[in-house]
Amino acid sequence: MADPRFFDRAGPFTLAALAALSGARLLRPEEGARLFVDVAPLESAGPEEVSFFDNPKYAESFARSRAGAAFVAERWVAKAPSGMALLIAGDPYKAYARAAHAFYPPPAPLPGRDPSALIDPGAVVPEDCEIGPHVVIEARARLGRRCRVGANTVIGAGVEIGEDCQIGANVTLSHCLIGRRVVLHPGVRIGQAGFGFAADPAGPVKVPQLGRVIIGDDVEIGANSTIDRGSGPDTVIGSGTMIDNLVQIGHNVLIGRGCVLAGQVGIAGSTKLDDFVMIGGQGGLAGHLHIGGGARIAAKSGVMRDIPAGMTVCGSPAVPLTTFMRQMAVLQRLAQKKDRP
Repeated sequence: MADPRFFDRAGPFTLAALAALSGARLLRPEEGARLFVDVAPLESAGPEEVSFFDNPKYAESFARSRAGAAFVAERWVAKAPSGMALLIAGDPYKAYARAAHAFYPPPAPLPGRDPSALIDPGAVVPEDCEIGPHVVIEARARLGRRCRVGANTVIGAGVEIGEDCQIGANVTLSHCLIGRRVVLHPGVRIGQAGFGFAADPAGPVKVPQLGRVIIGDDVEIGANSTIDRGSGPDTVIGSGTMIDNLVQIGHNVLIGRGCVLAGQVGIAGSTKLDDFVMIGGQGGLAGHLHIGGGARIAAKSGVMRDIPAGMTVCGSPAVPLTTFMRQMAVLQRLAQKKDRP
């Protein structure tokens, strides 16, 4: 059970309601009226809690679980313990996520402005927004309805933010237009000048960064991540993209819809990612590249060339996964030969 000091729980919900909102189906429809009060992991869930099973590594935990119900793929039905109600889903983890959202919806903003907040008279801040302590909102900034802004955040002149956004503490926003339902975790920096210099024998000459950052709807950006504004073209983050903590995105980068960037990813300037690209932790991309839709880049990969749509790459320099595995096999054989007497 989530700690009630930090999380407010909704519910209870019937099994039928959980099935409907998650897109699952009940294995035994006659159990639809059973009430459940929470979600929990397989190991700790009790008879009134819902869990999920989608990884064979946890088959034993599933078989021993005391959870009253679980989301599960149809092929694992026979492994379920006696008495557990089953919600059949093609993607049990996603179905569980929807149920967890029902039990723990995002808290609604508490309309009001802390007395210490500094809001320019020329800014537009609807009355139903929640503005925390020591927030600064500069001239011509515009917030949508029902936004939450955490303590010490600075929203620069002319910045526009859509409805229902959650902006954490100590965030700085400048030169950016942000869509609806965007979540910015603490310490995010958006819109600062990009890293642009022209070479000169006397020393680098800074190039003015005259673009913006455009962020689509339903984007989430993790703590202490940074997104530089464009140098003339804009830096663009497509709708539905999820960005983890400590990610650096350079100027003029174009990121499509539904991309996923894990922690410590770095993308150099003017690289373009098409829709639904996934990059593992500490992946690094050189500038001026094109990454095709649905491409997957493994953790710690160093990408120096374009990647076609749908390809999975690994290593540094990154190569197709099959090539990387062959290289590793050759190296292992060479190492074994060297170790022989």
